[in-house]
Amino acid sequence: MKIKPTIGIIGGSGLYNIPDLENQEKQVIDTPFGKPSAPIILGTLEGQQVAFLARHGIGHHISPSEINYQANIFALKSLGVDRIISISACGSLRQDYAPGDIIIPDQLFDFTKRRKSTFFEGGIVAHISVADPFCPDLSEKVYNAVNETGATVHRGSTLITIEGPRFSTRSESNTFRTWGMSIINMSSVPEAFLAREAEICYAVMNHVTDYDVWHLSEEPVTVEMVIKTLNKNTATAQEAIKNLLRKITPERKCECGKALNNALITRPDMIPKEIKAKLGILINKYL
Repeated sequence: MKIKPTIGIIGGSGLYNIPDLENQEKQVIDTPFGKPSAPIILGTLEGQQVAFLARHGIGHHISPSEINYQANIFALKSLGVDRIISISACGSLRQDYAPGDIIIPDQLFDFTKRRKSTFFEGGIVAHISVADPFCPDLSEKVYNAVNETGATVHRGSTLITIEGPRFSTRSESNTFRTWGMSIINMSSVPEAFLAREAEICYAVMNHVTDYDVWHLSEEPVTVEMVIKTLNKNTATAQEAIKNLLRKITPERKCECGKALNNALITRPDMIPKEIKAKLGILINKYL
């Protein structure tokens, strides 16, 4: 059976596989941007054809700052994926977002410093709109799917992505709180921006593992703390994914699939041939 996935799942810390994925096949893909974090696992789940990618590689050996986000998103696009559900650990910057809770954010603040955040360079320019960086339609579906599990889930908040791999200082954490940030992670930038450039719907299921370091009555975040909470939440994440796949339909009711329509600004005859070939799956329909 040839798997042609339209749903992509990017597993972060704690989610390295989907045990119930049937008809599995491994795809080793090379992209114009290099190799993805790991071979992509294709299969069927709840009647849907899906692609699973371990963001940090097999055995979690790739730091958030070293992930080849361009290759990851481009590889999923090349397979036919038009929706991505990202699973991510996060710290809470709010008292009411407790460890074990799941957050579906609607806003994103980029506090990274040295990551490639666009496919468009080297002779082509695109100014993509990310006023609403997460697909509202897919985010709502993910929220409903998590809610069905009985887990505590919150919809709508601002996620700040930091460079990492270190955790925040208390001063940084408290500053992020005064800025109105709700949760903090190390992986949603530039994933969300690249997905939008690739015209892929993108939503994040954030699992709160800790209170970062701002909460004086709680222990500062540690890797042990993160893993302990994620182990508890893994079953919830997998159940939520099944809930989502049972109900999702091929039609997209958002604007993500037309994100490049008014974004390309370079005159077509000025785009180098090698760039046209490199970005063909993204731009051919507009040239």
